[in-house]
Amino acid sequence: MSDAFTLIPARDSNILIIADHASAFVPSDIDLGIDPVLLNEHIAVDIGVAEVARQLCARTGCGAVLGGLSRLVIDLNREEDSPGLIPTESDGHPIVGNVDADRDARINRFYRPYHAAVTAALDAMTRPFILSLHSFTPSLSSRDEPRPWHIGILYNTDDRAARIAIPMLEAASLNVGDQLPYSGTVLNATMNRHAEARGIPYLGVEMRQDLVRDAPGQARFADYLAPVMEACRNALA
Repeated sequence: MSDAFTLIPARDSNILIIADHASAFVPSDIDLGIDPVLLNEHIAVDIGVAEVARQLCARTGCGAVLGGLSRLVIDLNREEDSPGLIPTESDGHPIVGNVDADRDARINRFYRPYHAAVTAALDAMTRPFILSLHSFTPSLSSRDEPRPWHIGILYNTDDRAARIAIPMLEAASLNVGDQLPYSGTVLNATMNRHAEARGIPYLGVEMRQDLVRDAPGQARFADYLAPVMEACRNALA
């Protein structure tokens, strides 16, 4: 589609999956100045998200807009004026190639086209519902803190879908974090823009990466999420 995003068209569905950090791609003309092995880690990509999103689209006919490049190039889940939009450090790793990056050029090349694609996909739907997919690490290398949750549900002021999803996921024997391991009141930029500002119902999901790193785990989480997003859509959209 473009360096900025991949679009999966919906098939008779008003559900749109949005995955800001679905790719570790770095364009050949951008040098981040990091060990390439880091592109396989969470600081570069939300592990498992693209695969779960594609499975959900194939199973249910929903559409998706998947971020097309690494969050180390530009973080699509930040406000345009955020200091962390083009990170110079992540989880203890310096991103030296970003220190003198042309901020406006990256915004125009990647950030604005991605968010324009999200807007266009939503505008093409009647009464859309959004599933926002991210994943989180079992721990951070820079901090020693337990993260026992299998899945987290995030939101800012609109918790309607969360109240439907959490008991359904708990009934599937998952350890569910309500506003954990992050709070949507602190970090919710894409959903604040495309969902809450427009009054579109949404469910923000964080999947633990060790559980969605391989194909069986990705299939399990697609199994968990398919009925949840359908129930939320049916109740709210």
